[in-house]
Amino acid sequence: MKLPISLPIFFVCVLFAISLPAHSAPDIAHGKKIDQEKCYACHAKKTGFGNGDMIYTRSDSKVKSIANLKRMVSLCNTELRLDLFPEDEVDVVAFLNQQFYKFKP
Repeated sequence: MKLPISLPIFFVCVLFAISLPAHSAPDIAHGKKIDQEKCYACHAKKTGFGNGDMIYTRSDSKVKSIANLKRMVSLCNTELRLDLFPEDEVDVVAFLNQQFYKFKP
């Protein structure tokens, strides 16, 4: 009986799959650091009050769900060329949600 793929290739594939990192939980501390370094100053300027956190708590917020929050973080990353990796965006979303929005995941 001939196998569809050779055994050595199969074992290499299995070892590769095992070596991949498991999906880890968001790093909220890292998300906070990114927010402070790349987001806060711009948001402080936008609000006009020098407080970058006010943009998250304003009454006319566009962010009404976790999906909206993810889109806004991604939009800022793309439009402002923040050079965040997808896992960085996940960390920022987790931090902002924990700190300000409190949406259920």
